[in-house]
Amino acid sequence: LKEENASLRSKINKLQIFSETQADKMRKLEKKLEENKIKEEKEAQDLEAMVQHVEQNLQLMTKRAVKAENNATKLKQENALLQVQLKNYKTENEALRSGQSASLAAVKQNADIALQNLLTVITNSRSSIKQLVSGAESLQLVADLLKSIDRISETSEDGQ
Repeated sequence: LKEENASLRSKINKLQIFSETQADKMRKLEKKLEENKIKEEKEAQDLEAMVQHVEQNLQLMTKRAVKAENNATKLKQENALLQVQLKNYKTENEALRSGQSASLAAVKQNADIALQNLLTVITNSRSSIKQLVSGAESLQLVADLLKSIDRISETSEDGQ
């Protein structure tokens, strides 16, 4: 009976040691799990912050593109108006040449002013159109970035 008791106590001690070892492993795994959860939460927050930043940039670029579009439209209207004025000045110039109007110098001056205005508008129109194209390229880049983020997010979810 004493031998059996000693044997059982020995087994109980071994089981207690094994139980403590398992409890230690369990605590370590729980700690590692908690660390992984914290890491994943931080990554999710970072990703969310990046998405918000990209969305803000997209909104800003959209506003710029709309502004550039409006500016281009305005410049096109100005261009059309100046072309009409130029046509009128040319008509007046032709009339002056045929002797039906005032001095040739005044007509030449008016035509030069109209031409300068027209060239200014054309230069401004080109600049606005370039800005519009640049804004469209930026929007395309942001759209591609958002697609990448979706793929990263899908891959992250598949890995879990």
